Amino acid sequence: MAGKTHASSVDQAEIERFSRHAADWWDPRGPMAALHKFNPIRLGYIRDQAAACFNRDPKKLDCLKGLRMLDIGCGGGILSEPLTRLGAEMVGADPSEDNISAAQAHAQTVGLAIDYRATTAEELAADQERFDVVLAMEVVEHVTDVRAFVASCATMVKPGGLMIAATLNRTLKSFALAIVGAEYVLRWLPRGTHQWDKFVTPVELENAMERAGLQVTGERGVIYNPFADRWQLSSDMDVNYMLVAQRPKKEGEAT
Repeated sequence: MAGKTHASSVDQAEIERFSRHAADWWDPRGPMAALHKFNPIRLGYIRDQAAACFNRDPKKLDCLKGLRMLDIGCGGGILSEPLTRLGAEMVGADPSEDNISAAQAHAQTVGLAIDYRATTAEELAADQERFDVVLAMEVVEHVTDVRAFVASCATMVKPGGLMIAATLNRTLKSFALAIVGAEYVLRWLPRGTHQWDKFVTPVELENAMERAGLQVTGERGVIYNPFADRWQLSSDMDVNYMLVAQRPKKEGEAT
């Protein structure tokens, strides 16, 4: 609510780190290159999960029309924009003013109407915002309190709606590939992008979602195929993975 502050799971050091790259969000060969390459697989997963939940045809170009979606931790908007093109009514939220400015500028350049806000999940939840789909993509591993963050996100999911999260598992394999490999050897990401001890296991994330009143309905790993030079869905959740959970709709309850 206006004029009132709310406890936040935002890690200020993480915000400052990502804010330094605000001008590079839309450079496919810049510091966010790995995220650009990862974008198609997560976009397809979100589209298909939303289409299945809301009885839409995922092959239609406007299959998300009329669905109100929140992209929490939206950065420069590289996920919010393609979802808008599929018809979704997007709210993109990020605690970094610099990231929001970059997102707004790019959306204006390409002629897309997206409601970008420099705010947090906690503030949005306190304002009683509600969405058909809440997205927390590559965000959970950057917050200070996973349970509190997930609870705020879950509060905003309408009955019958979805929360979809993508993050990194806390395993030795993820340390070797996501930090040593991606940040130091291949240099796909700036060094220091991730902290292994903040990675979240699927069980931890599932428990947080269920404690917040959601029911986990699906989970998929995501792996990099070096031969095809692309990311693809997999049963291997040792490193990257995505979870989808739904808020049950009580009998007679409106969505």
